[in-house]
Amino acid sequence: MQKPILILGACGQIGTELTLELRNRFGGTTVIASDIRNGSDTLMQSGPFELLDATDYDAIEDTVMHYEIDEIYLMAAMLSATAEKFPMRAWNLNMNSLFNVLNLAKEGKISKVFWPSSIAVFGPNTPKDNTPQNALMEPSTVYGISKQSGERWCEYYHKKYGVDVRSVRYPGLISWKTLPGGGTTDYAVEIYHKALEEGQYTCFLSKGTKLPMMYMDDAIRGTMTLMEADSKKLTIRSSYNLSAMSFSPEEVAQSIKSTVPNFEISYAPDFRQQIADSWPSSIDDSKAQEDWGWQPEFDLEKTTSEMLKNLKTKQQSET
Repeated sequence: MQKPILILGACGQIGTELTLELRNRFGGTTVIASDIRNGSDTLMQSGPFELLDATDYDAIEDTVMHYEIDEIYLMAAMLSATAEKFPMRAWNLNMNSLFNVLNLAKEGKISKVFWPSSIAVFGPNTPKDNTPQNALMEPSTVYGISKQSGERWCEYYHKKYGVDVRSVRYPGLISWKTLPGGGTTDYAVEIYHKALEEGQYTCFLSKGTKLPMMYMDDAIRGTMTLMEADSKKLTIRSSYNLSAMSFSPEEVAQSIKSTVPNFEISYAPDFRQQIADSWPSSIDDSKAQEDWGWQPEFDLEKTTSEMLKNLKTKQQSET
């Protein structure tokens, strides 16, 4: 029987869908959602919810004790583009929330931790094609620096204190259910909305900017598969490379045109272009495949089909 789970940052892009899928798997009352603000009606009505600041250790500890929490998924973070505008706030949120959770595990108050890292840990000197698990990092963004630091702390707490912490480096994530939250790969969500609403889109990255991407269903499944894996088989305690597909804005536009033939895309690169240029174009995730059987199910064609179909249905239900 699954023991209680706490999600910190449950109202974000990943947190919302992860919470709902975990509740679908284990039952609504088993998964406690929390955030600094209320979430969608669907999230709020699906199970218990606590207003909780991920940087407040005492409040998290009280919640853990009250619900007898066994696992924490720490999804609260300030993402790449937003973090560049508020570097100290981003560092405080991204790092102190992680220390809070790692220390709860160190003290034996919870048994397992999930913390997401990102391809933002890589930098301009990292091999861009098929980036290996153990590559030169040198992140050039506030977000990437916090994630690289977090990876080192996760590995340290595992080796020093035996904390069962698990992590993946998410690529850009694509979902029709929730809006993006200030990331450099957000164009890959916005483009589908604009294709259906306006028939055109101005992209903030240049047309040939190829980045690793993943459909949200794969990301959620990968996260849950890792958390269910045998601890003894996990050889990476910093963070696993995770991959599904790589594409450019131009390639997404072409895939959309098969359904929306008159769709037009233009390009006006902004400050996010420099961030994207420092990231890999494709990822080697062979360690995740070897250690816990990771395999993606969605490529670009399947992702575009799912995005357009579901967004059309959603728009029709809202009119």
